[in-house]
Amino acid sequence: MKALTWQGKRKIAYSDVPDPVIKEPTDAIIKVTSSGICGSDLHLYEVLAPFLDPGDILGHEPMGEVVEVGSEVDNLKPGDRVVVPFQIACGRCFMCEQGLQTQCETTQVTEQGMGAALFGYTKLYGQVPGGQAELMRVPQAQYGPIKIPQGPPDDRFVYLSDVLPTAWQSVEYANVPKGGTVVVLGLGPIGDMAARIAVHRGLRVIGIDLVPERLQRARVRGVETLDLNEHDDIANVVRELTGGRGPDSVIDAVGMEAHGSPKAKVGQQLTGMLPDAIARKVMQTAGVDRLAALYLAIDMVRRGGTISLIGVYGGAADPLPMLIMFDKQIQLRMGQANVHRWAGDILPLLSDEDVLGVDLFATHHLPLSEGPAAYEMFQKKQDGAVKVLLNP
Repeated sequence: MKALTWQGKRKIAYSDVPDPVIKEPTDAIIKVTSSGICGSDLHLYEVLAPFLDPGDILGHEPMGEVVEVGSEVDNLKPGDRVVVPFQIACGRCFMCEQGLQTQCETTQVTEQGMGAALFGYTKLYGQVPGGQAELMRVPQAQYGPIKIPQGPPDDRFVYLSDVLPTAWQSVEYANVPKGGTVVVLGLGPIGDMAARIAVHRGLRVIGIDLVPERLQRARVRGVETLDLNEHDDIANVVRELTGGRGPDSVIDAVGMEAHGSPKAKVGQQLTGMLPDAIARKVMQTAGVDRLAALYLAIDMVRRGGTISLIGVYGGAADPLPMLIMFDKQIQLRMGQANVHRWAGDILPLLSDEDVLGVDLFATHHLPLSEGPAAYEMFQKKQDGAVKVLLNP
């Protein structure tokens, strides 16, 4: 079969790879019909090279059709249409029963000290082949895949794999009071969808980005927008818009791709020049993130407010302004989204009314064969690329 494989920093290949096969009785094989490129995929493209091997199959936002199931998978059959959550969870362990599927004790990558295994996402998370491929093996298929109706186009449901539950969790964790104000930092796919969900809930939403196309997309959905390029002190601007107090909550949907920290950028570049074994150690024990977005969230949120951190950070020892956080009595919530925990809340919104605008959310639909160019376009924010869907 064909798949997108990682071959080195900023090197993605459209490659021939072996077809997946059933290895465990709880496996299924899925024929992929759509698979998204996620902002966190860019971390593999750019930053997390020490945790990858040439030939690793990328992608964690797939959906498709079941073609084969293992003997212990009694909830699926060939021909079923499914969305595959980005994390691999069993549904039976203590953590899954708490609604913390990204901490699944059955698939935890204990040798790396990490949570549940993820599709297409480095040695840190199990090095499981991903879904930017014609076919994919899905472990724990007795629980993971979400069955969806036949008929509507893929765009209606594919975001259940990651974008929708991640954005939903970010709003849940933000704990915005009724009628309150939330700032969304970063209007890429997750920030954009988080802003839409917050608007749908009747909240005042202020979105901040520096890409004109992203700001325009948010504006037409009822979001107040601020261009980071136009303000020297964006936190003060936000305070002025919120009665001098600051917003009730801030969602950091940026993570390690944040602009505005040249020192950290140099740190990332230098880490990328080290041999992989040394670079892995540095990233696991030293601060290599650009924390501009998180620092901004801490600065602008009101006293007693909440920061919901949904952007992915990679460093293990990045300094935080703990005195300010303590003095402001900031509440901080974070973590990978627990897909099954939120799927039941989200599915009713994926009706023909399309209140979140999922049908037109993708800016680009491309064949899988154009995946390498799509990664470059998305990384460079060219051609108005906000969300790219690949079709094998």
